[in-house]
Amino acid sequence: MQEYWTRWELWMRNHAPKMVGILNPGASYNDMQDLETLTGLQMPDSFRIFYAIHNGQGTSRAGLVNGDKLLSIAEIIDKWSGWKELLDNGAFTHNGELLRSEPDTGIRPEWWNPKWLPFTSDGLGNHLCLDFDPASGGHYGQIITMWHDDAHREVIATSFEDWVNNYVTSLENGEYVYQKKWGIIRKDSRYNFKD
Repeated sequence: MQEYWTRWELWMRNHAPKMVGILNPGASYNDMQDLETLTGLQMPDSFRIFYAIHNGQGTSRAGLVNGDKLLSIAEIIDKWSGWKELLDNGAFTHNGELLRSEPDTGIRPEWWNPKWLPFTSDGLGNHLCLDFDPASGGHYGQIITMWHDDAHREVIATSFEDWVNNYVTSLENGEYVYQKKWGIIRKDSRYNFKD
């Protein structure tokens, strides 16, 4: 994971030098223990090492991950707790029935699952999550999208390490640009094939 951070920071120094300064110092052992104890989930080694180097980013305006904030462990706990409270209070039911999502193969058809751990945020309730409860055809620890107002759930990568590798490689290949006006790293419009 150190290699990925080194490459990511090098890209930022070359294309968005102010972004390097918003990286938090590494998360502590206790931070990770608090996360695992609260959620009951054991983090993969790649996630532990990644966060031991940089505990996400500071400042809420800038977005390191396609315009979204890379959450710190404390923010992950906060987001997960908020979603868990909504689930426990019945927010994902309608007329007594659980709301269902429209997932890719390998994702459970739930609106939100307490074994989905958000690690990015756009500030509007949308996240990338580690999925520790995949459906048949999925991979334990896969990375999925979770939208607060859209039923679609998409598999982004089969593991956290694959996601980091894919994202850093895409940065290096010029698929993302730094938008100085907004202070974010964003997909270059030439690569937005789905739009």
